[in-house]
Amino acid sequence: MDAQQPDEMQANPNQEVELNKFFRAAVKTGASDLHLKVGQVPKLRVGGQLKSTTGDAFTKDGLEQMVFEILTPTQKKRLEKAGTVDFAYEISDEDRFRINIFRQRGLISLAARHVSSHVPAFETLNLPLVLEKIADNNYGLVLVVGPTGCGKTTTIAAMIDYVNRTRSCHIITIEDPIEYLFKDKKAIISQREIGIDVADYEIALKYLMREDPDVVFVGEMRDMNTVSAAMRAAETGHLVFGTMHSLNASQAVERLVDLFDEGQRHLARQMLSSTLNAIIAQVLIPSIRQDIERVPAVEVMLNNPGVKKLILDKRETELATVIRSCKEEGMIYMTDSLCALIKNGSIEPKEAYRYAPNEEELRMAIKGVKTSTRGVL
Repeated sequence: MDAQQPDEMQANPNQEVELNKFFRAAVKTGASDLHLKVGQVPKLRVGGQLKSTTGDAFTKDGLEQMVFEILTPTQKKRLEKAGTVDFAYEISDEDRFRINIFRQRGLISLAARHVSSHVPAFETLNLPLVLEKIADNNYGLVLVVGPTGCGKTTTIAAMIDYVNRTRSCHIITIEDPIEYLFKDKKAIISQREIGIDVADYEIALKYLMREDPDVVFVGEMRDMNTVSAAMRAAETGHLVFGTMHSLNASQAVERLVDLFDEGQRHLARQMLSSTLNAIIAQVLIPSIRQDIERVPAVEVMLNNPGVKKLILDKRETELATVIRSCKEEGMIYMTDSLCALIKNGSIEPKEAYRYAPNEEELRMAIKGVKTSTRGVL
């Protein structure tokens, strides 16, 4: 992940960059994403839906000229060589964008995610209070999983800020790119951005323990080395946060273990079963409430003896059974979360069915019919 360095900025820094007007429009409308493509008018993702804006469609030369205006020489070379480039871009102290510029069918396209410096609290995000209890732990691995754009980073940011407000400790984040900008409160926070502060995740994690962290956010669990380092940090008494692209806890466990070579998977399962604190799976659903556009449906799995056994025995497909049967421990089953959102008037049933792990089970839950659970031990 790159960002403009002082010696690589435009020749006239006081001149307004034309692309900034599109970024400001995204901020003003509350859009999460901005898409620019040749032959199309600018599009904004608002409330999870892509919406066209007014104005003319982009021409090949017009869009390319605007995009190249914000690229450094190094970024231009990377785009020419790889066909894509990622970087962070700020239009103000409060508003930042994570930008990907790529070529498709030989033409330039841009996708930008708006990142705010304001870290929302749990209550404003409509997240369950059990997440505060998870953040209160002094050690263990916490995974937040879900599809792209489901708010994983925002949820972790809220948890990190909760730690920041309540605990005197050292928090280190390793991000690609930095999304939320934290301010030191009771804790001190060191935010390291890949490509700017450190070359890559491997180097950042290699020297992590020399930086005296208490809490660590390692970004996306994308390879074996990242996962191994995260589990080792959790094993040595640190609270470690990470994200994965998976739909639920069982899929997260399966994908995490599959990152390891065949001969290492048994050891990976042993480490995961002993270091895992919780897996939080979430999706964002369009809301019918006037005060909010989208609400999260959240599933929470906490590590207990039943979960440990299933992970060790390669029976992660049965984890949903443990979640359903251990609600008194603070676990939340996705079907129950969806049902609660329907009953409190936050979402339409037809939207909930799209995200339900079992549509018929959700229909029965809405009617108040309980489904049976069976033991796993």
